[in-house]
Amino acid sequence: MFRLPTVMRQVRPVCRALAPHLTRAYAKDVKFGSDARALMLQGVDLLADAVAVTMGPKGRNVIIEQSWGSPKVTKDGVTVAKSIDLKDKFQNIGAKLVQDVANNTNEEAGDGTTSATVLARAIAKEGFDSISKGANPVEIRRGRRSSEHLGPQQVRQVCSLTELIAR
Repeated sequence: MFRLPTVMRQVRPVCRALAPHLTRAYAKDVKFGSDARALMLQGVDLLADAVAVTMGPKGRNVIIEQSWGSPKVTKDGVTVAKSIDLKDKFQNIGAKLVQDVANNTNEEAGDGTTSATVLARAIAKEGFDSISKGANPVEIRRGRRSSEHLGPQQVRQVCSLTELIAR
């Protein structure tokens, strides 16, 4: 039978030895400005490069390692996007933003996730470039939101022109 003071004397040296190896999991890294934007854009580029390979009818397959079972071979953009998890926190934030684009496109349309991912990368690059040149991020967001309704109109115009040419 151990008495409490005896047990505490035995436990304290072990705790002191482990203390340097135990860190708080809830500590956050905080970055601002161009450093944060550059890292996020690297994550966007990494994810978009992996997904862009699958674009179109001549797109290539991607092999995804799985924690169990055999590797998965796919040509689906959203599956490739979902499988990417980057080690760097800030790169991973950028990748997760584009993963959301692919997931939302998959839920809304069921297809076109690769195109949406490549388009999201282009929008992110242009937006970050404009911000680093001094543009107001809120105004960029407002402009993007106000132009959302233009997309379907442009598609209809191209489709009608294609139909006229086909006749």
